[in-house]
Amino acid sequence: MDTMAISKFKATCLAALERVRKTGRVLRITRFGRPIADISPPKPDRGGRQWIGAGEGTVTFMGDLVSPLDVEWEVLSIKKRKR
Repeated sequence: MDTMAISKFKATCLAALERVRKTGRVLRITRFGRPIADISPPKPDRGGRQWIGAGEGTVTFMGDLVSPLDVEWEVLSIKKRKR
């Protein structure tokens, strides 16, 4: 783990962050010798599929989904009786 005083970090912030990203080493920022923050590299991207469309190809359609059913549902028959 690398250590850097906060005054030096303020002066070289972008370069320090880039070094953390490239090397993968944690950078500890100190103030008066006491740690105040740890800067760690980002976790690697999963590289997997996005959430939208993640279920593509996991469903199998069997039969016609658009045409009406030949069977009357119980809910429909109860609705007719109440009228």
